[in-house]
Amino acid sequence: MSDNASSFREPPWFWRPDARTWRCEPAPAEVRVFHTALPDYAPTPLTELPSLADEWGVGRVFVKDESCRLGLPAFKALGVSWAVHRTLAERAANGAEQGPITLVTATDGNHGRALARVARRLGQDAHVFVPQGVHPRAVAAIAAERARVTEVAGPYDEAVRLAAEAAAAPDAVLLQDTAWPGQERIPGWIVEGYSTLCAEIDEQLATEGVVEGPDLVSVPVGVGSLAQAVVTHYRSRPSGHAPALLSVEPEAAPCVLESLILGAPVSVETGETTMAGLNCGTPSSIAWPFLRDGLDAAVAITDTDSARAAVDLAAAGVSSGPCGAAALAGLRAALTGPGAEERRTASGLGPTSVVVLLSTEGTAANPHSTTEHPPTGPTGRRPAAC
Repeated sequence: MSDNASSFREPPWFWRPDARTWRCEPAPAEVRVFHTALPDYAPTPLTELPSLADEWGVGRVFVKDESCRLGLPAFKALGVSWAVHRTLAERAANGAEQGPITLVTATDGNHGRALARVARRLGQDAHVFVPQGVHPRAVAAIAAERARVTEVAGPYDEAVRLAAEAAAAPDAVLLQDTAWPGQERIPGWIVEGYSTLCAEIDEQLATEGVVEGPDLVSVPVGVGSLAQAVVTHYRSRPSGHAPALLSVEPEAAPCVLESLILGAPVSVETGETTMAGLNCGTPSSIAWPFLRDGLDAAVAITDTDSARAAVDLAAAGVSSGPCGAAALAGLRAALTGPGAEERRTASGLGPTSVVVLLSTEGTAANPHSTTEHPPTGPTGRRPAAC
């Protein structure tokens, strides 16, 4: 679909008026302590984009740039590193043998590569199931981390099913970032790991003079684990300022949007999309209650929308693949075109509002990306590790 075609129709959209009053428990404080002790830890940049603030008529716009996180070009290593740490610590506390185990997962790319990297560094084995539609270069990047890779002739949900079966073997553990009844503790640890990203945003905004925090946060969504972490962070504050939270999905895989509209978690048949990491058909079971009660809005976008956003971010010096650029594309879809004024009013955005976009991956993480802008670090130079 062309940009012009997209601009003449309302995007698939959901809004809940009372989400900002909902509250939950915060993530454990020890997660941040764990991450800051890692030898390759550094906060990822929070970059201001004045041109977008002008375009949208808001005060300030920032993008959280996850193009280089713990040596990998996506945010996923935060959740994986914490969950593997907790898994191995629990096995040791229970008296399990300390030989290598096999960490098993299904992935659309970034999660599997992160798991393979962490497993290799800790002397563990990794077995990664990859669904159809994942670019061969993304598959090769996982294999380059010395993981065993099984390519699945089916969608993401089928890869998850096969990974769960493989993890039933002795000395194997499923490290999956989506949950279902009976498989919820480790996905919960993965979600906890993502809390470090949100804590960094608080600190970085404070240095920019934004003490109360953002007025709106836009987050890309696959099964909803990162969105669960974002909801947990901003809805666990006992009082004070509460931002609007917007989830963004591909129109080819809007499982969270459809679930919100229906009021219950549903599975959708996914299609093809360049936003491979968001091409998921079923919300995570542990994420769903948080998304149902804590998200203000949800929107679905086209591949064209995402590609345009990635180009805009590259022009501003931010490396972003199609999934990461979805945060920008989703908010742009909400604030422009037919029905935009109603959506803007619902979101509470005005001329002094502060917006944060979560760009969850760099171009190096997604071979589908149409931009070639290299990832940049806090100094403006591309970090050698990424």
